[in-house]
Amino acid sequence: MHSLKHRLGGFKLSDHFRRLSLYTFMLYAFGLVLFVWSLKKRHYKYQFKQFAYCHVTLLVIVVQSSFLVSNMFKGLIWFLLPCSLVICNDIWAYIFGFFFGRTPLIKLSPKKTWEGFIGGWFATMVWGFLFTKVLTRSSLMTCERRGFRLEYWPECETSSLYSYVPMNQVLGESIVALLPESLHSYEMQPMDEHVLWMSIFASIVAPFGGFFASGFKRAFKIKDFGDSIPGHGGITDRMDCQILMGMFVFVYYQARIAKIAGGAADPDVVLRLLLELPDTQKLDLYHRLGAGLTQAGLLPGA
Repeated sequence: MHSLKHRLGGFKLSDHFRRLSLYTFMLYAFGLVLFVWSLKKRHYKYQFKQFAYCHVTLLVIVVQSSFLVSNMFKGLIWFLLPCSLVICNDIWAYIFGFFFGRTPLIKLSPKKTWEGFIGGWFATMVWGFLFTKVLTRSSLMTCERRGFRLEYWPECETSSLYSYVPMNQVLGESIVALLPESLHSYEMQPMDEHVLWMSIFASIVAPFGGFFASGFKRAFKIKDFGDSIPGHGGITDRMDCQILMGMFVFVYYQARIAKIAGGAADPDVVLRLLLELPDTQKLDLYHRLGAGLTQAGLLPGA
């Protein structure tokens, strides 16, 4: 082990993870140079068409998939719950459409009906509220990830998102006043409000990711993107709505839930970044922070 450490020369994987964006951009720039170097006369149009296909693939799959990974680090609930909402909507829209469907929804998918669309929306909201109650009981689902370690039962302070509070703190006094008085004592989780918006998106907007894929397949006269799942196409056919949903959850979390108050950063995030500093910088920061607190009268003078 000692000889291995000696050969690695103090190599720290975490240091290189912080530079991952730089490394990936340099690889991209290198690929761009190789592309320009490979351009040949009478093949320019074909080569630039393939170049465009490559970038569309990166944008639609790789970039948006990075949002899914980011959601996992906020707590697995932010990955599993949105995925389940899309799956639930797909299943119940089919069931309602099969039994009650009469009115066509969109020409791209003649089998899609308004009855299935609305029924799937209602079922998705019910499922979202019920499944949230199950997931928020487990720290594995609600704890933010602090690294790449696999922790089956992580310990963390329960976020206020998952704590039960009086209904008026979630819905507001004006909305609660419209409800029967017998419900005023009911407690809710702040997460319930966010589940409502995610359910609405999964039911109304996310299906159009599937319609987009349907239009794309019709343009190229193909039935499915693949055949790895018998009767259901390939993996891409199952993920057309999931990618759009994952991007929405990322943007929604950053806009409405990220722990920023009055422009101040989350103390947990700041502390985690500080602990990654070299030891000399940690000591320097310690002395400077102590001097500042002493000057402010928060610590006794030496």
